[in-house]
Amino acid sequence: MSMATHSLSYFVKPPSGNVPTRTALIFLIPGNPGLIDYYEPFLSSLALLLESSDASKSTQFQVYGQDLAGFNDLDHKPFSSSRPPRDVEYQIKHLLGVLSSVRVQEGINKGEPYDDVILMGHSVGSYMAVELFHRLLRAPESAPHLHLKTGFMLFPTIEHIAHSPSGTRLNLLKRTPIVGRNAHLIAKGFLFLWPYVALHWFVSTILGFPQHAATVTTNFLKSRDGVWQALYMGMDEMEVIGEDTWDEELWEIADEAHAHHKSPPKFYFFFGNNDHWVASHLRDAFIVKRDKQVDRTKVMVDEGDLPHAFCIKHSKIVAEKVRGWINETYA
Repeated sequence: MSMATHSLSYFVKPPSGNVPTRTALIFLIPGNPGLIDYYEPFLSSLALLLESSDASKSTQFQVYGQDLAGFNDLDHKPFSSSRPPRDVEYQIKHLLGVLSSVRVQEGINKGEPYDDVILMGHSVGSYMAVELFHRLLRAPESAPHLHLKTGFMLFPTIEHIAHSPSGTRLNLLKRTPIVGRNAHLIAKGFLFLWPYVALHWFVSTILGFPQHAATVTTNFLKSRDGVWQALYMGMDEMEVIGEDTWDEELWEIADEAHAHHKSPPKFYFFFGNNDHWVASHLRDAFIVKRDKQVDRTKVMVDEGDLPHAFCIKHSKIVAEKVRGWINETYA
């Protein structure tokens, strides 16, 4: 039985007196844990900022994001040893199906495919976003109506995640005999001891999470399958996110598409200054490699101290950055 995935959607009202002629979907792929409610302040802030942006004068935007599969107990039957949680490949195929079926929700051309799709990925969501670009450029006939215009990768974990400080710890857990494959049971047993109210107090008061993030986190920690899904997918990420295998092929396919008069996608990569999910030396090597593709990629490293989990407390700052990239894209 297929159950609906929880989503958030915001229609961007065009500036007064303007009648947009194009439609664009801004589609966010969350990180792990893949719960879109973490990003509610970010997505709503971005939609509000776009209402007064130059880009909205000519383009009608829809800001959209949804849970990754398996993180919400309502979107699947209970997991078991014979029906395990969702891995990274499952998520990519699920997202591909959603992107292929999505249509303009309101306003001009309602019910039609979007003229443009902007993929935004956070953390492992960036890996999935680049992989979607790769697959759709390689097999455009699978969704000929989809025009992937650009990609915004926020705090991306797109290669060798296991070499990052946090990845090293998760990889160690995965490889620990008995504990690795039973980590979710150990975590669930520990969390079972915490009443909901006490856990919410701990997350909000001791960890300092604002109300929206504290509620999402507590619901996630007390859910039936959420922690198992997060650990299962996290351990799969250690295997899957290794060497950057797209590099040359992705650009060659894009060049071929350009030869057929299709505009090639452009990518924006925004790295944290000190991101515990990204090995700094690999990030720096990635930037050097991308220097030869400046017409196709823009790589930035935060000059402040924005955390990897920006959606907890720093949504508006990142939304302002994304608004600027959208204005550049539609200048």
